[in-house]
Amino acid sequence: MKTALCSVSGLALALSLAASPVLAQSAPAAPPPSADGRGVLAFEPAFFAEAAPNTVLDMLNRLPGFSLESGDSSTRGYAGAGGNVLVDGQRPAIKSEGLESYLRRISASSVARIELIRGGAPGIDMQGRPVIANVVLHRTASVERVVEISPYLYPDGYIGPLIRGQYTRREGETSREFAFSATSDKRVDLVGDGFRRRYDPAGALIQDARLDLNDLFQNVSGSGALQQPLAGGRLRLNGMLSYNNSENGQSLTILSGAGEDERSDQFSEGLNGEIGISWSRRLGPRTELELTGLQRSSTGEDRSVFTRGGFQSVFTADETEGESIVRALTRFRANDRWAFEGGGEVAYNVLDSTTTYAENGVFIALPSASVKVEELRAEAFGQATWRPRDNLTIEAGLRVEVSEISQSGDSDRSKSFVYPKPRVQLTWTPGAGHQLRLSYERQVGQLDFGDFVASSEVDLGQVTAGNPDLVPDKTDAFEIVYERRFWNEAVLELLAAHVEIKDFVGIIPLVGGFDAVGNIGDGTMDQGQVKLTLPLDRLGVPNARFQARATWSHSEITDPVTGETVAFPGNDGFGCGVAFNQDLRGGRWSYGFDHGCDRDAGYNYRTRELRRTDKTAFIMVYGQWKPRPDLTVRLEVGNADPRILGRERWVYAGNRDTAPLSFHEVQETSSYPWFWLQFRKTL
Repeated sequence: MKTALCSVSGLALALSLAASPVLAQSAPAAPPPSADGRGVLAFEPAFFAEAAPNTVLDMLNRLPGFSLESGDSSTRGYAGAGGNVLVDGQRPAIKSEGLESYLRRISASSVARIELIRGGAPGIDMQGRPVIANVVLHRTASVERVVEISPYLYPDGYIGPLIRGQYTRREGETSREFAFSATSDKRVDLVGDGFRRRYDPAGALIQDARLDLNDLFQNVSGSGALQQPLAGGRLRLNGMLSYNNSENGQSLTILSGAGEDERSDQFSEGLNGEIGISWSRRLGPRTELELTGLQRSSTGEDRSVFTRGGFQSVFTADETEGESIVRALTRFRANDRWAFEGGGEVAYNVLDSTTTYAENGVFIALPSASVKVEELRAEAFGQATWRPRDNLTIEAGLRVEVSEISQSGDSDRSKSFVYPKPRVQLTWTPGAGHQLRLSYERQVGQLDFGDFVASSEVDLGQVTAGNPDLVPDKTDAFEIVYERRFWNEAVLELLAAHVEIKDFVGIIPLVGGFDAVGNIGDGTMDQGQVKLTLPLDRLGVPNARFQARATWSHSEITDPVTGETVAFPGNDGFGCGVAFNQDLRGGRWSYGFDHGCDRDAGYNYRTRELRRTDKTAFIMVYGQWKPRPDLTVRLEVGNADPRILGRERWVYAGNRDTAPLSFHEVQETSSYPWFWLQFRKTL
């Protein structure tokens, strides 16, 4: 591994030393950190010119000190699902499509500038985040047509085609956007081969088996957007429709020891649609109104089959989901020192699910097998931003969430919740290039509707029951961040955080022998993080950038089965990553790598099992060539060092706290490397 990294670094230095004087020219300087503490840095297109970006997404990936957060489209409601990017000061009215896909539709030539807003600014909707990027677009007329053919290539000869196309026309406040994509591909973590071995409590091998994993999925999607002036404001409509299906399987062949061969297969199919609308206008020189509406719906079918010798279990699930959102927001900027915003949101969510489970053709009743879950939620919010001094900003807000969740079918009940969610952030800029951010926020988790319904782990032949008694977890998060900007575009960020969680959601035992998702108690976590973005021009590598991240955490919670203090499920206490890229000849050539430098491991606790997952680091290397401004050819090698996916299970004869260990299972599979070849042409 170290040899590979040293080779890449050596190649970088060799290419740089061989570069002509033209190649050695540095990119335009980043905007200098402001000494007055306003916290807004404006990056003009010239700053990104050496990288020759195609899209806004490419530009954001080169923004110093910024990491794209796409948000979570599965979060119900609009307020909590957004990412950390605004376009012309507004959040896109999208959820299902995903922020990355939306940003990929906006060409780099359409960008007038990108504003990096750190710590809040009067009149800017920070989405509850400390750092936001605001993409400001040109108002001049432009038309763009893009076609992309990007196959994935695998060692077994399979070719996974990916086809994308888009059309965009902008002029002033008017725009028309259309995009489509289609692919048939594999999920690499679900493809490969390996072994599964079982040991008795004394450590003696009792079974050795070979594992073979396969996967295939298809996806077709289309999206579009319309924007134009209306009633003194700006109206924007978004629409998306997608179809997907997948099938994956796992074969286990016994090589030695007792046991029978196993086969598990899972088939799924789904249709998703979304329509979003937003309208905004100024009500005066200091006041702005923004209205948003969103409608999402989806339907899906899943079927899981597990076979071992003469035994077969079949689990099926049919689900229909829907979400309707209406939101209103008003901003008022009194002066350069004070700004206020307030509004409300109402959302209705529904999940109608029916599941069945059968063993050798005999149906077995599951807790909460057929359930309709409905939620009506409302949220009122207000926020004030105050700059008592030029180098000090204080942002304080309060959200109050009111919701009612009702269930019908196998379980008829309803629950009502009222949760206040305060937030305060202080941003202090003691001098140019220095910024300190302190924040406190009360966060309330959302219950996953799927946890109310039974589910299946097809590869283990196990079923998890639904639990109608769940309540949301509540988190108090305290955070301090120090940011140091130097060397034109170098950024060092140090973070320390303390988190207290009540009603943590994990796995609990139910009467009848089933496991279920439930509230396991209260816990705490302390976290530290270091992030560095370092331009390498001063070290003799022009137009190159090195990025590194390391995160440490310590968490504690009580195991609901044994009563012992353990780490949060899935948390291994450490994470890190490094990346490098360099642009040559004004972006005509680019190359780099991305290396997740640690093993992703963690324990999960079930009633009769202790589980540990372990994944080795992911490595991606790429090279890009732009023979003309309208043509891009890119090659990526993923899983450059084939990733090992491991899982251990300690399976007990009964509850872990009292029953003896039955066996210890060790499973490892090696996922394949892959090649991605992109041809992107602007017509």
